[in-house]
Amino acid sequence: MARLGRPGRPLTPEFWDELEETLILADFGVPTTAKIVTGLQTVARQEAWTTTDLAVARFRKDVERFLTLPGAELRLERTPAVLLIVGVNGSGKTTTIGKLAIRLRKEGKRALLVAGDTFRAAAAEQLAIWAERSGSALIRGAEGADPASVVFDGVRAAKARGVDVVLIDTAGRLQTKTNLMEELKKIRRVIERELGEPPAETLLVVDGTNGQNAISQAKLFNAATELTGIVITKLDSTAKGGVLVAIVDELEKPIKFVGLGEGPEDLRPFIPSEFIDALFEDECHPLGTPP
Repeated sequence: MARLGRPGRPLTPEFWDELEETLILADFGVPTTAKIVTGLQTVARQEAWTTTDLAVARFRKDVERFLTLPGAELRLERTPAVLLIVGVNGSGKTTTIGKLAIRLRKEGKRALLVAGDTFRAAAAEQLAIWAERSGSALIRGAEGADPASVVFDGVRAAKARGVDVVLIDTAGRLQTKTNLMEELKKIRRVIERELGEPPAETLLVVDGTNGQNAISQAKLFNAATELTGIVITKLDSTAKGGVLVAIVDELEKPIKFVGLGEGPEDLRPFIPSEFIDALFEDECHPLGTPP
């Protein structure tokens, strides 16, 4: 994107076409791209811009401000703070939970992991490995057990043990989307009954390489579970980073973390200013800040 704002380049119709194409290829999505380009063209006419660097500077400023939403920090004031983690299978839910548990341990918090995906034995086994790695307790049920009952046991155990944070893994695929969403609603109701309030956070984990499909997932899960934030995984470059902007545009939910690799340190808080800087680098550039 850096070439778009070359100093002194005339602001021509070709520039707007190129900007539009660049944003769509970067997975901003057609509706979000149209909104951005139309807005910039309006300001360009009002302020009589003649060079592209003015348009790009305004774009950078506007997108950074747009992505800076309240609630970007994890809400961990409650004890226990229950974090419900949702998303489709393969998005990186279980790995994200493990990385969060390690991060919380470094911050001096005691975490308990709950294997709420009882439909896949591999999910519970993977979570057990992360529990051991992070020094966290683990609650799991028998394969095929009622996920809501496992979550109930987990929340009860957290209260009894004085745990600071509960991280709940959930299934990402059942027989139908309706079954999956009803199961998640049931889990949420169980948490509310046991705590007297909703989960402190309901975080959707999406695979950033899925592009526009990630947006449809976000809308579906938000309708069922009232999301409080998004974690986007597999963003080891900014080639498709525009999906961040598209999701925020659709849901008005903050991006809390980005996953950039396999290591625990590769789950990083999302920093809008660094994302914008990376978006305009000609070479791949990591997003976020070191933990």
